[in-house]
Amino acid sequence: MRLRGHRRLTAALVAAAALGLTLTACTGDIADEDNADVDCAPYDTYGTFEGKEVTVAGTILDLEADRLNESWADFEQCTGISVEYQGSSEFEAQIAVLAEGGNAPDVGIVPQPGLLARLATGGWLIPASQAVEDNVDEFWSEDWKKYGTFDDTFYAAPLMASIKGYVWYSPAEFEEKGYEIPKTLDELTTLSETIAAEGDHKPWCVGLESGEATGWPGTDWVEDFVLRQSGPDVYDQWVTHGIPFNDPQIAEAFDAVGGYLKNEDMVNGGIGDVSTQVTEAFQTAGLPILDGECSLHHQASFYETFWNPDGGDDVKVASDGDVFGFLLPPVNADDPLSVTGGGEFPVAFRDAEEVEAFRAYLSSDLWANNRVSLGGVISANKGVDPENASSELLTQSIEILQDPETTFRFDGSDLMPGAVGADSFWKGIVAWVGGEDTKQVLDTIESTWPTS
Repeated sequence: MRLRGHRRLTAALVAAAALGLTLTACTGDIADEDNADVDCAPYDTYGTFEGKEVTVAGTILDLEADRLNESWADFEQCTGISVEYQGSSEFEAQIAVLAEGGNAPDVGIVPQPGLLARLATGGWLIPASQAVEDNVDEFWSEDWKKYGTFDDTFYAAPLMASIKGYVWYSPAEFEEKGYEIPKTLDELTTLSETIAAEGDHKPWCVGLESGEATGWPGTDWVEDFVLRQSGPDVYDQWVTHGIPFNDPQIAEAFDAVGGYLKNEDMVNGGIGDVSTQVTEAFQTAGLPILDGECSLHHQASFYETFWNPDGGDDVKVASDGDVFGFLLPPVNADDPLSVTGGGEFPVAFRDAEEVEAFRAYLSSDLWANNRVSLGGVISANKGVDPENASSELLTQSIEILQDPETTFRFDGSDLMPGAVGADSFWKGIVAWVGGEDTKQVLDTIESTWPTS
């Protein structure tokens, strides 16, 4: 049973300790009117740290932040560690500055391996404990472990995950109009052209606005096309600069995406003309599907949360519901399944037993199942039961990540150096959608790649 009101309970424990009383939070001896006792047996391995605090920061906000706090509520009560989370949309821009000034949180939930590498290079990160590494070796693939490693030092386990490249749509509209789920990229083009020709609305709705990170949803489009058109080897060469950013294979992907994002016939359904992609928030861009004002929206599995931003269930996400998603198809129908995705990595800035106990919990199958059961997210942790996911689509997503036959590649911009992946690539997308040609944009991005 999930604990609520755990901070009040922790305060009671501290007060009792001050009076010389002995209370054990995990034996069923403590309760208040707002919560039920927790079975602490699964948490025994993490130890007890009464009165200790771990501060955490990241980009996770609003409903997802609430769920994150709930995912470690039992851990807090059973270990005595108080976890204080602070979410900020400026986390990525500020964390290196905070670390340099000695003001970093104990744990930072980093969404980019490139940013992890930057923090490790600065000498600010604490290597992961053996307990964390043991969990990763048991529950995660070698690729995922590699994303939390820099210069042969393992710093962080993966946390949540996402599959990018879903195309969200209305099952009812598809049934009513006889649309088929496309099996190839050519069939996707044909479907888009069919919807455009009918004249009711533009087929695609797109939002690229995300504050200082405006443009990143467009990078996801390009990455999906590079992986599908040119394959994983070229993708790997691209993100590591084994081939230049302005390589013809990357230009091919940009031009294919441009057939949608730079085409007035294709976007921006229910929102405006092509230019509105840059001003429309990515969180709201898919919502015109619900009003029949567009038919297709390209966004990751985590977009499920944005259909019901208040945490309700008014919008049903299912193959027979209000919205559902299919994966951006391959070039050929019989091509192996290849997907891009993302994730987060809890890095440590303070060397302390309570910090590593907390990170060990986050790297476990226990935490992964707890969080997935709360809804809206997935994990690539092999110990996750897909049936714990909150929707048909998320169950499918977990199964895809757990399938050894799936070709998975981490989000390319997140793997690139920050000067490119979190700067010139994002800005390049904005300039490109705004009218700059592909060659000009790719040459500019290539010029920003660090020389060392």
